[in-house]
Amino acid sequence: MPELSRRRALGAAAALAAAAGTQAVAAPAATAAGHHPGPSTAATGHHPVTPASFDEVYKGRRIQGRPAAGGHHQHHGGGYAVLIDGVELHVMQNADGSWISVVSHYDPVPTPRAAARAAVDELQGARLLPFPAN
Repeated sequence: MPELSRRRALGAAAALAAAAGTQAVAAPAATAAGHHPGPSTAATGHHPVTPASFDEVYKGRRIQGRPAAGGHHQHHGGGYAVLIDGVELHVMQNADGSWISVVSHYDPVPTPRAAARAAVDELQGARLLPFPAN
């Protein structure tokens, strides 16, 4: 049996640390908010479950979300439409099940409702402008 070299031992330790660190970082963010992301499309070969509809007033703004019937946003948004005061907020679902919006693109959240709330927070009272379609 070949002897374990220092290079191989360090490489194996780094790979294990990276794998453990990825799981430790991703899991608390989802569970801290009380949400658990669905399985990844890449991992299962199936599409994640479509989130439930919502309609509420958050910080004086009406936010709504519902499954979308077709449309050009089907690919990125998973067939889900989000509105702030009647204006569509472009949302996208990441491979890990988290959601981002055009307003808070670098701050993934667990649900489309959370994406709408994050956008309202970011807008700070400003009106959401329609996102131009390509």
